[in-house]
Amino acid sequence: MPKLSDRGRRLIESPPLPEYIREHFQRAGEPWHRERNPNAYVSLCIAENKLHNDALNARLAEIDVPPRVLGYDAMHGNALFRERLARFMGRSFLGRTFSAEQIVVLAGAGTVLEMLCYAIASPGDGVLVPTPSYAGFWFDLETRDELKIVTADCSSNDGFKLSPAILSNTLASADCPVKALLFTTPNNPLGTVYSRDEIEAIVDWAAQHDIHLIIDEIYALSVFGTNDFISVAQTCPALGESIHIVWAFSKDFGASGLRCGVLISENTAVINAVSSLAYWAACSGHTQHLLSELINDDANVATFINESQAKLAAAYTRVIRALEANAIPYFAADAAFFLICDLRAYLDEASWPAERRLWRKILERANTNLTPGEACRINEPGFFRLCYAAETTDAVEAAIGRMSKVLSSLKGT
Repeated sequence: MPKLSDRGRRLIESPPLPEYIREHFQRAGEPWHRERNPNAYVSLCIAENKLHNDALNARLAEIDVPPRVLGYDAMHGNALFRERLARFMGRSFLGRTFSAEQIVVLAGAGTVLEMLCYAIASPGDGVLVPTPSYAGFWFDLETRDELKIVTADCSSNDGFKLSPAILSNTLASADCPVKALLFTTPNNPLGTVYSRDEIEAIVDWAAQHDIHLIIDEIYALSVFGTNDFISVAQTCPALGESIHIVWAFSKDFGASGLRCGVLISENTAVINAVSSLAYWAACSGHTQHLLSELINDDANVATFINESQAKLAAAYTRVIRALEANAIPYFAADAAFFLICDLRAYLDEASWPAERRLWRKILERANTNLTPGEACRINEPGFFRLCYAAETTDAVEAAIGRMSKVLSSLKGT
């Protein structure tokens, strides 16, 4: 019988997808409905925005797709699409325009990160990631690139504030050469927006330590609070050789299934290296054409983004009211589709196994799936990410009510 390679065997023995995502795909089915399906599974663990999908679907349905997009094109992105991306991104959140030659288009932001880090780091090298963090970075960078994520752990005591001192202490104690800092703004899973001063401090720190700085701005247009989004491109007259920006259509346009991620870099060698890898991860011509036509309509896109942000704000307001009504502590957010709930009081002990048990109880008894804090590398058990835009807000409120009943049954046990 044919045998797997060592790599193939590792994928089977230690699947890169975490348990909460595997449970999600196994349980997803008929959506929640107050009368027809009130006990249905509700996903609060997947960072998708479906609140404004109808508007996007209607616009995409109006776009004719010419036969030419069925053929081969530049693997790193159609030239016209990259030109339109440069103009759209410059206008909407970057604050200035880059050239099409400084842009690479690939099949999703995770692929962009994997291939960018493949080009700038070697197996065994480290990438510094502040925590709490997006859980997917680990399989983006460690699975095939064979890199090592070095966590810079922030504390709940001050609201998980990141400082240059935390980064420096982490770098000094790293057990591998660190080649890059991967920094996300707005933050996933906190849903917070970093100020200009905070971003400039990160830029200065990376420059002082002569490492690459990768800025993940995938939620740039999903800000609904009082703090304005500031792109790293607005803080630097030039990105130079070491700063690289990652963005995608998956979050701000609620189009995660279309798989279209974008890399912006002024480093010609990096652009050329990543473009050389694009053959294995090209974005489909059909998708590029649809998105190219979409972003070329300035007025329509502006309306779409404004309406999407308004719906996110409305959903967030209802969600925090539901959490407060059920006495569930949380950290306030002003961007993206999620927030952090503090469920430490409901652990049967302060440990990671206890957090896993609590997650499982909520999943089984409330049919509700949260993202465990352990997956986000929060350095203390008992925190959970709650995503509120992938389901109707009615469904999210119902799930919070079901979750509250489970928690109430555990209080004091």
